[in-house]
Amino acid sequence: MSAFEEREEGFERRHALDEELRFKSLARRNKLLGLWVAEKIGLAGEAASAYADALVARQVERPDDDAALVETLHEALAKAKLAISRHRIGRKIEETMARATEEISQGR
Repeated sequence: MSAFEEREEGFERRHALDEELRFKSLARRNKLLGLWVAEKIGLAGEAASAYADALVARQVERPDDDAALVETLHEALAKAKLAISRHRIGRKIEETMARATEEISQGR
């Protein structure tokens, strides 16, 4: 194998690892967001966990659609008569993504 082919293979492996990290981080982020919303709307225990798991499952189909995620969360909060802005939800998405990426990177 030539040096060029080895280098290319290394880039491909790195890309695959990066994509795996990204996928795991998005799933963790969505779980954290689901638990946050569940707490806000008064769910606890298994009901909160089920809500968060359902959010993760829905978002797996559309992993890059943050606008849809904001709308989903905003609607859930509005149904519970909670006035949390889309901007605040967007900030929470950013916060939880940073936390999720850090946790996954540290092997937690």
